[in-house]
Amino acid sequence: MEGTVYKSTGSWYTVKATDGSFYECRIKGKFRIKGIKSTNPIAVGDNVHFELDEKGEEKVGVINSIEDRKNYIIRKSVNLSKQTHIIAANLDQVFLLITLNNPTTYTIFIDRFLVTAEAYQVPTVLVFNKIDTYSDAEKNEIKFLMSLYREIGYTCIGISAKTGKNVDMIKEIMIGKTSMFSGHSGVGKSTLINAVEPGLGIKTAKISQQHLQGQHTTTFAEMFDLSFGAQIIDTPGIKGFGIVDMEKEEIGDYFPELFQLKQDCKFNNCIHMDEPQCAVKAALEDGKVSWSRYKSYVQMITGEDENYRIDIHGERK
Repeated sequence: MEGTVYKSTGSWYTVKATDGSFYECRIKGKFRIKGIKSTNPIAVGDNVHFELDEKGEEKVGVINSIEDRKNYIIRKSVNLSKQTHIIAANLDQVFLLITLNNPTTYTIFIDRFLVTAEAYQVPTVLVFNKIDTYSDAEKNEIKFLMSLYREIGYTCIGISAKTGKNVDMIKEIMIGKTSMFSGHSGVGKSTLINAVEPGLGIKTAKISQQHLQGQHTTTFAEMFDLSFGAQIIDTPGIKGFGIVDMEKEEIGDYFPELFQLKQDCKFNNCIHMDEPQCAVKAALEDGKVSWSRYKSYVQMITGEDENYRIDIHGERK
């Protein structure tokens, strides 16, 4: 039988068969996908082949193979830093939810996510949520960020999942596609899903006032079929986003604005750090490349930990 993985809890997988029926499945023995040593060999969105193993009245599926993925989103595992975790597979697009505060989404997190999405060929839409809660000064910061990323080529949408402002724009982009919602805990992923499809009733939680951080309401990644001809994958909140299996020479290729300038550098193998006649450094000095983006790039090149933050003007915090 063939089907698509709709939910993964680590040891069991909910699979929707081609006939629309759902089956609880486990995997057959050791399962490694083409050398990817991930904590979860099968992810939500994977297309799999399985057999039914009838035990009494229950029919339990056994997954014995997986089809090639067209793409996936991967990150370093939280528990095992040397291993990776595949968040979801076979995506048409991902919506990265961003909030200026409560909780704060720093540009280094945005840029790390975008680099990974570029590397694995997943189109990304940046969604700036909670715009109904910001002061005039904060709204100007949001406009600055949206302008920065739009100029690079990313679609940016300001919304309020709580009030419904511009939620219809999100729904329109989702029609006919499999989308993933991602971001820190507390940015409003579950609230947005409830706004686009009220009948789902996804649990939401209030921000922790003590730490101004979100509380996890989604424990495992899960896919849902929506009434307007779309599919959504809801994911647990992500605190950090470590990039995986990238050589420092290739990281710049996943910054679209740096990649465009690469051909104008004196050296073909320029990594835009200390080399002479570097087109990226020249563009940076001329204000044609964002300081925050460049500093995110340097942080990834040097392998510095993600724990220090960069604000929208490229200043270390």
